[in-house]
Amino acid sequence: MALGKRAPSGPARGEIRWGVRKRSTAVAVGVVAVALLLGGLVLLVLLQASLARSSDAAAQQKALDVIAEMEDMDIEDGRAYIVDTAHAGQFVQVLDAEGYVLASSDPEVANAPLSAQRPSPGQTMTQDVSSLPSIGDTDDYHIVTVGARTGTLSYTVVVAQASQIQADTISTVAWFMLGATPLLLGTVAVSVWLLVGRSLRQVERIRGQVARINAERLDGRVDVPPTNDEIHALALTMNTMLDRLQASDTEQRRFVSDASHELRSPLATLRAGIEIAAADPTGAMWLQMKDVLSEETARMSFLVEDLLTLAKANDGGLRVEQKDVDLDDVLDQEIRRLRSTSRNRISVELVPTRIRGDARRLAQVLRNVLDNADRHALSRIAVDLHTAGDRVILTVDNDGDPIPEADRERIFERFVRLDGSRSREGGGSGLGLAIAAGIVAAHHGSIRPTDGPAGHCRFEITLPLPEPVEPADVTPRDSRRHGVQGSGRR
Repeated sequence: MALGKRAPSGPARGEIRWGVRKRSTAVAVGVVAVALLLGGLVLLVLLQASLARSSDAAAQQKALDVIAEMEDMDIEDGRAYIVDTAHAGQFVQVLDAEGYVLASSDPEVANAPLSAQRPSPGQTMTQDVSSLPSIGDTDDYHIVTVGARTGTLSYTVVVAQASQIQADTISTVAWFMLGATPLLLGTVAVSVWLLVGRSLRQVERIRGQVARINAERLDGRVDVPPTNDEIHALALTMNTMLDRLQASDTEQRRFVSDASHELRSPLATLRAGIEIAAADPTGAMWLQMKDVLSEETARMSFLVEDLLTLAKANDGGLRVEQKDVDLDDVLDQEIRRLRSTSRNRISVELVPTRIRGDARRLAQVLRNVLDNADRHALSRIAVDLHTAGDRVILTVDNDGDPIPEADRERIFERFVRLDGSRSREGGGSGLGLAIAAGIVAAHHGSIRPTDGPAGHCRFEITLPLPEPVEPADVTPRDSRRHGVQGSGRR
């Protein structure tokens, strides 16, 4: 069965998706609506509880006031107080021990008791009823009954407080909140819409400015608003990114130009040699040109290999083996090679040093640095290898002029030659130090030019030592190495 094409993970064609402005407005309105709903419910519950407590407290206080007026069994004073303080929505009764009405605040409740509760003297009882059947009232009431005693007589004060006022108050607040909610949500929606739109206008301006920047005009930059906020940071970040892109593009163009220039010379020599040899039917010219062509072919091969090494180092793809490497042995081999071809006097101080790394790549670094020192030395080269703490330090000095401060970073760039008059045959391709810097960085080390003790040119390479291990016994090989240091390596 044939496999179908995988469906795209993005939005389907024709699907309408809300932008940031609409989503932000919708989320803000939704959050505020939920907050208003929950807050309104909590407010109504708390308001209802507060009104209920207030009504109950008022009814109890009324009953206590009536009891205070009826001290000394003055029923007439109590009746007068009840009538004088009566108001709509509240009924008051004074009942004797048998339940007969002694006094009431309204003629409608003068015949039958409003509650069947009979608390003991000093006791208070409450109840909520949906109506008062004795007077035909269908409203809700909260009834408070308080027992009292004067001498040998007991009586009960009944206060019935209408609950409709509470319900009306809660209903009024609920309707007010319901009516104010759409207005508040509309205000929030308009405010968020305008605020987000204002912010997005700045983002859109930045997007438009970036969209107009292309390969032909990488020097363009976006305007940085003086707001000191996220938009300000975004504009700065965009400009920093454009700076890096422009620098990378400039470096790439220069690299392509320099590489083409470097490859042009051997290619031209090869082409001319082949054409000359082909024009000679005797073949004698080929015998004369083959050595030149072979040298140019090797030169071009080395140049291409160096370019590939640099490309891998710059892309993070340079593979470095992690094995135990006797750095002093690798350095000794390179010094022996240099002594066989150099006209300069070479002095060496080596300390047996073992690190973790790639011996072949490290040898390439040492060869490039030593060859560079040999080209610029007047008569003497000094090499020193020693350890300091958890690092191994290699210094290569030559008695030539030190590298100027302004050029000490630039010399590690590709195809850089500080001596413009130097020929390519004598001065190399300008890739050696760039390759050395890439390999040393892959070994978590550093390389830098500096001044030697006598004011001459010095290159210093620093590499990390492996984690410390238990000290081992000195082997015969180690003894021989110490002996060689004192004789043949100086």
